Amino acid sequence: MSVSRRGFVAAATGLGALLALAACGGEPASAPAASAANAAQTSAATPFSYTDDRGKKIDLPKTPTKIVAQVGSAAALWDFGVRPIAVFGPHKLENGKTDPQVGNVDITKVQGLGNVWDEFNVEQYIGLQPELLVSSMYLKDDLWYVPAKSKDTIEKVAPTAGVMLTGRNATEVITKYGELAAKLGANLDAPEITQAKTRYEAALAELEKLAAKGLTIELVSGSPDAMYVSTPEMVPDFKLLSDAGLDIVKPKVDAQGYFEPLSWENADKYKADVVLFDSRTQALGLEEMRKKPTFAKLPAVAKGQIYPMWVETPYSYQKWADQLEELVANLRKASKLP
Repeated sequence: MSVSRRGFVAAATGLGALLALAACGGEPASAPAASAANAAQTSAATPFSYTDDRGKKIDLPKTPTKIVAQVGSAAALWDFGVRPIAVFGPHKLENGKTDPQVGNVDITKVQGLGNVWDEFNVEQYIGLQPELLVSSMYLKDDLWYVPAKSKDTIEKVAPTAGVMLTGRNATEVITKYGELAAKLGANLDAPEITQAKTRYEAALAELEKLAAKGLTIELVSGSPDAMYVSTPEMVPDFKLLSDAGLDIVKPKVDAQGYFEPLSWENADKYKADVVLFDSRTQALGLEEMRKKPTFAKLPAVAKGQIYPMWVETPYSYQKWADQLEELVANLRKASKLP
């Protein structure tokens, strides 16, 4: 088969054309070698059965080892001992370093299928001959970072599993990923997991104690044109803080229900003792936010009681222990403002 990449992308609209290309060469991706743990699963040929948060039941004759995952899911599974062979979503920064959203995943040992929103190399995905795709969900039937234009094709290549984030706190999501990891052969009693869980639980207990300080906390994310004040109820990262007893500003959210957009001129709408800002690479950086006069004059910002929070922190005990320990240390320094 002689098909140019440009011509193929323009013409291929169905799974048949993609599979034909992969079968006949067409520069399919070579799959990274499975880890020793995953290889052991293959030899055991243990049947796999899992019902995801869409209510979709997956039954396979053996436990899948060739797993492709959105970066957040990949990071969670990785820390539980499951090694995906490929990832999609933000995993590499412009300087070539690892994006924090992909956690402890060694990006030199996995195939990257896309690094930004709406980017997913379906041709490479098919070439990997995946056995399972895993992604988180904010909406029940919407796998995070799976492009709508490619969804039907991707769903036909291999079973997909979705883990719901909305309405759960971080502990609940970590537990869900742990359950899936166990189904995939992970040992949840491994020392690195139990030790991290102990750290996580200790930090969470300290956070609950800090709630007694009565600090008011505002959760913000910046863009060049607006500041977004997040509700604590929808995203697991923030719901955990609210469930721990912290007093989180509750904005008047828009129709999507996640945040209230404010012009930078109105960035002082809410008063809080502490501002936690979205420190993801796609959000406006702190120094740029400080250049917005109304934001810079916020009492919490002026006093230096503004701290980073990695939204979409990978849902593992390891990464969340780090997150909570840093947050506890920062909130201990903060005081109520007049």
